[in-house]
Amino acid sequence: MRTRFGILVCFIALIGCSGNRQPGDTEQSEDHHSFSRLGAAKVEHLDLNLSVNFKEKILEGTARYRIDPASADRIIFDTRDLEIIRVSADENLNEMQVPFNLGDPDPILGQPLEVFLPGNTDVVTIYYRTTPQADALQWLTPQQTFEKTHPFLFTQGQAILTRTWIPCQDSPGIRFTYTATISVPNDMLAVMSARNPTRISQTGAYRFVMEQPIPAYLMALAVGNLSFASLGERTGVYAEPGQLEAARHEFQDLEKMMEDAEDLYGPYLWERYDLIVLPPSFPFGGMENPRLTFVTPTIIAGDRSLTSLIAHELAHSWSGNLVTNATWDDFWLNEGFTVYFERRIMEEVYGRAYSEMLALLGAQDLQKTIDDLGPDNPDTQLKLNLSGRDPDDGMTDIAYEKGYLLLRTIEAQVGRERFDRFLNKYFESHHFQSVTSYYFVKYLKRNLSQLKRAGPDLESWIYNPGLPADADLPESDRFDLVATDLKEFVRIGRLDVSQTRRWSTHEWLHFIRNLPTDMHWSFYEKLDQVYRLSASGNSEILAAWLEHSIRSGYFEDHNLPVLKNFLVQIGRRKFLVPIYRALKEENHLDLAKEIFEEAKENYHAVSSGSLEQLLYEEPT
Repeated sequence: MRTRFGILVCFIALIGCSGNRQPGDTEQSEDHHSFSRLGAAKVEHLDLNLSVNFKEKILEGTARYRIDPASADRIIFDTRDLEIIRVSADENLNEMQVPFNLGDPDPILGQPLEVFLPGNTDVVTIYYRTTPQADALQWLTPQQTFEKTHPFLFTQGQAILTRTWIPCQDSPGIRFTYTATISVPNDMLAVMSARNPTRISQTGAYRFVMEQPIPAYLMALAVGNLSFASLGERTGVYAEPGQLEAARHEFQDLEKMMEDAEDLYGPYLWERYDLIVLPPSFPFGGMENPRLTFVTPTIIAGDRSLTSLIAHELAHSWSGNLVTNATWDDFWLNEGFTVYFERRIMEEVYGRAYSEMLALLGAQDLQKTIDDLGPDNPDTQLKLNLSGRDPDDGMTDIAYEKGYLLLRTIEAQVGRERFDRFLNKYFESHHFQSVTSYYFVKYLKRNLSQLKRAGPDLESWIYNPGLPADADLPESDRFDLVATDLKEFVRIGRLDVSQTRRWSTHEWLHFIRNLPTDMHWSFYEKLDQVYRLSASGNSEILAAWLEHSIRSGYFEDHNLPVLKNFLVQIGRRKFLVPIYRALKEENHLDLAKEIFEEAKENYHAVSSGSLEQLLYEEPT
């Protein structure tokens, strides 16, 4: 059975740009998630000096900024749950204490830190310490790590959490370079989104340099018992010693991915591309911190079957890190481009059939999100309005998969060669800049003239909810074969092992996702016994199977211990939310809350916040 999404989409009336564009969408939109303001004083360079205190779970030190005062008498920083000790300014090379004001706290944005500037000042130093509750910081005990010998610290700044560990202008539209000195226990390694060491320093002091300007959400720090392995001339991986060999094997194709990416969209401008494998509490699959992508250990499957995530994070080195969404309302400009680029990389490395399976799974995720939100819900627009809301609310499959389908549809209508030339020009002419949806539409129409004759209605795609009827939807012959096998299994309860032996992760996911939930339990039991799905070492397959086990009722008598262990051990939000939601929707809310209360200390604030909202907040 070939899945077709076109019959399910919401058909959107075509509306012209002038009548369809959201209010406030301009070439330079104000960022309503930052207290900093366009045209006012802004930061240009940060010199960070911090000590890491694992016992008290705090960072303490200084953030020293070189600023462009723009003739302003004050500068405003974003903070949340920071203790500001004092602020000084350098005037004529003499440091002097200056007055500052912390504004009223906002539950989402935190507090503005308003620093009053004496004349001719271009350096401001903020003395501060974090609190143990800082949402960007996760402090792990030795028992929560792979080796279980040392504690571990990592940061997660996206979208607006960097302000909980650094006072900063926390807007993706403001970029700065940085240096840092980080002091840690002398048997641990510190790494950042910067030029990194590869060996532990006996003094515990590390110096970092980031010469390319980045927005605050890409500031990143990890501290732990880490080792390094080279993967190529410009690539390598950090992991705890016991995981290093498995990580080196899993990511062996990284250097080739980099070369293929450069062939597609131009030179890599960040010098090195390394990975760090974090403990399982990391809330995302990966985070594209420049020069050092943070990744979850759940993608180490042993067969390199989940490395599309690495291609995604690598692609961010162009789309997102190099050319950035100006505000979080424009998040699709980061993620839609990156999914498109990721699949082009995977096609180059593993072939078109492989990348089309990924694209079809993504289309399935997108349709489920549209169904869950409702096709008329404004949150299914690409250009969002997140004013007064946490920008995390906009980090759904809409930005990723609807954004991807828009770019895929443009490619299909103007031709790949022509679209690639456009993308190369786009990255080259906008590197280290931020753009809005409005600006991108103008630029696209000006530089890809074929759209005037044959392209999709851009404003309908970007400013209207649902999925336009002209979407170029993926198809997969390999999934068609899986559908045939699925139909046979539903009929007689048997699969051809000679066929399934050749299945990739993606084919198994397609099978499990489309497996009926109302069959007799013996069908699921036979499937589990033959293929050991409840014992799978592939986290994608196991997570899909556990969700299906809940939906079908199989889990209570068959894999409940596996389910509990998975939810306690794994902190990746992509897996947690669907499983907890299934428990809630299948009338197991008390069990979901019981497991969550046991597991939440292992979760990062990003994951626990989403789950608390799912499990405890009453629907409005």
